[in-house]
Amino acid sequence: MSISIFGFRALWSPGLMIVTVLLIALYFLVTVKFRDKFKESEPLTRSEIIYFLLAMLLFYGIKGTPVDLMGHIMFTLHMVQMALMLLLLPIFIIKGIPWWVWKPLINAPVIRVLWNFFTRPVVAILNFIALFSFYHIPMVLDYVKLNGALHGGYSVILFISAVLMYWPIINQMPEGPKMKNLNSIVYIIANAVLITPACALIIFANEPIYATYTDGEAWLKAMELCVPAGTLANLSISISGPEMFSSLTTIMDQQMGGVIMKILQEIIFGVLITVFFMRWYREDRATADQVTEDALKAHQEKWHREQASIRQSQ
Repeated sequence: MSISIFGFRALWSPGLMIVTVLLIALYFLVTVKFRDKFKESEPLTRSEIIYFLLAMLLFYGIKGTPVDLMGHIMFTLHMVQMALMLLLLPIFIIKGIPWWVWKPLINAPVIRVLWNFFTRPVVAILNFIALFSFYHIPMVLDYVKLNGALHGGYSVILFISAVLMYWPIINQMPEGPKMKNLNSIVYIIANAVLITPACALIIFANEPIYATYTDGEAWLKAMELCVPAGTLANLSISISGPEMFSSLTTIMDQQMGGVIMKILQEIIFGVLITVFFMRWYREDRATADQVTEDALKAHQEKWHREQASIRQSQ
């Protein structure tokens, strides 16, 4: 059966499309038209524009296209959404918004204390892993997906925790603490290790563990998150469960979801590790060259002094 039966609104989320366009307009309004309102501001760079537009494109691609609908039908697509939303989108957001826009937001009275605490490396990584792992406990995920407000709220909190997790290693602030390149590599590896148990729970389960992907009644209730109630009411008689839209068995879909999540995580983290390693290598090479140059200059100065001393003695 084709997912087109759910209608245009469910497939393409025109409301979210409008929100995405408004966010882009707001971004340029703040960073260009009202840039002089910020005490410390710089011209918007091409890379910042590209990162932000990529963020908006990815955001709509994850939540506004048929990918979101399929994420409620196939657990595999749900995990693709999780990987892109939590492991890639925050990078684009942090690097796309200029540091001088971040600064007044972070330095707001209440936010500053919370931000400083939750961006401490150990706190940031444990907070993100805990929220991600807790969300994928079967009874928790099933309960959250049956309540629209709770699902939306938890998704926002989980995304914020991902931003806080990345902040110590990729923020662009000219001042404040920032992890060294080698420490950043260790930090990323620790994240990859700590997220593994949650993926393993899904991959090595002997039977389907999520009712919202197996039980017809629970699944229909969960589908209300992305399909208009009227449309779903008209379809409830003709559809019985997600198996009508996929050739994969439920257990295969579940296991593949866990595997794909782990693969995407490894790819994203692998790219980050490569970037930080190359930065460390270049900085280490530059430091070594500087030390060699300084030693050569010192040797030359010593030689000149010795020659001058010899000439004076003669």
